[in-house]
Amino acid sequence: MATQAAAPARRFGAGYQACMVAILSLNFGIVFFDRNALNFLMPFVQPDLHLSNTQVGLFQSALSLTWALAALGMGRLSDRTGRRKLLLVAATIAFSLCSFLSGIAATFGMLLATRLLMGVAEGGVMPISHAMIAAEVSPERRGLAQGIGQNFGSNLLGSFLAPVLLVSFALSFGWRQAFYLAGIPGLVSALLILLFVKEPATGAARVHDRAGYGPLQALKERNVLICVVMGVLLVAYLVICWSFMPLFLTQVRRVSPGAAGWLMGTLGISATIGSFAISGLSDRIGRRPVMIAIPFIATVLPLGALFWGGSLWGLAAIFFVGWSVNGIFPLFMATVPSESVAPAHAATVLGLCMGSSELLGGVFGPLAAGWAADGQGLGAPMWIMVGLTVAAGFLAFGLRETAPSQVGRARRDAADTLV
Repeated sequence: MATQAAAPARRFGAGYQACMVAILSLNFGIVFFDRNALNFLMPFVQPDLHLSNTQVGLFQSALSLTWALAALGMGRLSDRTGRRKLLLVAATIAFSLCSFLSGIAATFGMLLATRLLMGVAEGGVMPISHAMIAAEVSPERRGLAQGIGQNFGSNLLGSFLAPVLLVSFALSFGWRQAFYLAGIPGLVSALLILLFVKEPATGAARVHDRAGYGPLQALKERNVLICVVMGVLLVAYLVICWSFMPLFLTQVRRVSPGAAGWLMGTLGISATIGSFAISGLSDRIGRRPVMIAIPFIATVLPLGALFWGGSLWGLAAIFFVGWSVNGIFPLFMATVPSESVAPAHAATVLGLCMGSSELLGGVFGPLAAGWAADGQGLGAPMWIMVGLTVAAGFLAFGLRETAPSQVGRARRDAADTLV
């Protein structure tokens, strides 16, 4: 049975909570700015380094592999040590340096190595950040706070600003210089975390909890298991879109690189708004109905890319609506799992959800899509995306509701019935 996370013994005030969420959201935005840089620059990198579509998919798979392993390991490490802030600062500095290294890569092997290192650096950032938010933010605002923490900065910077800025910079100065540009903001973000973010009050898990609780125990909770599987499906959808949509737009639809950058930037605007609207909606009407409906809506994005014959403005609107799926990522990666287990295990469970999603969906999704694209053309990844979202929507029917507003209402209704 699901266990609602109890409130920590101490919380800082609302002003600090807002400041912490803003800084962590900015930091994760820079993570995704760096992570997505190669995807948006691929129309320049692929011909320069003579890459096949399978190799393009392998870059994303390699990063997802080490990201997943880091998420699993760093989540548990932060639970055991209670040193979430220190680990977060170190990871932020490390992934920024990896972006600089990407700019000097001269071969497929060198660039692949930098992606592996970047995954190691970035993988622990979000499990630690979500655990800090869960520890400090009031439960009735947890969905909104975690939605902003994961989606606002990552999409404003990583999905909107990154394609627009990096493609324009690459057109003017070259793709290598664009990677150097991408590495600078993380160093600033690390300083902000060091100066303004406090260590959460929950501390490390108790000794007997450390020995007795791990991924297998977490997966016995049905909500955690469903969230893991949904994560695998939808992370595959996400990374396939990042990896192959720019190529599909430029090579199949014959969209210019600049226009393709703006179309991909539409995804960032959609998810930025969704970080408020969809996560906040789940606080009001419940997590389950939102997580059922949104994946089905997401099918319009790949179908629009395949079949829309109108203007680019119309295609941008389709992209905007379809990418609303990004709004539920914080729900299945953080909010529902953290509301389903004890607080001492939050980072462990969040690391499991994020790590498994990256390991299975992020690694095998783009590999399979790249193989399919080489054999059947760049339309094949679009059809794979359709299947992934439909499967996720049906899976969400098995979730138990965890939103405090809905759980409290159910308890009140049950009490009234007894009376």
